[in-house]
Amino acid sequence: SPEPADFGLTNYPNPFNPDTTIRFSVPSDGRVIVTIYNIKGQRVKQLLNEQVVAGRYAVVWDGIDHTGNPCSSGVYFYKLRTNSKTLVRKMLMLK
Repeated sequence: SPEPADFGLTNYPNPFNPDTTIRFSVPSDGRVIVTIYNIKGQRVKQLLNEQVVAGRYAVVWDGIDHTGNPCSSGVYFYKLRTNSKTLVRKMLMLK
């Protein structure tokens, strides 16, 4: 498959319950970190932190925080961080 032309970051479904798939694309090899934050900016869970090759990827967030507890309804942010760029998107969990 051809390399994606640029960075991309989306999730579906949104709003979601109980889980959502976060899809991202990166144009070059490198470390990728995907993290969920709550509306207060507190880190809820890190979904990914690893070296990847250029391409398209998907990770699922099941609405569970880093302590294993289900998160409450509300707005969350998911952040894609690479060596060269950071993207942030908003999502809504409805229960």
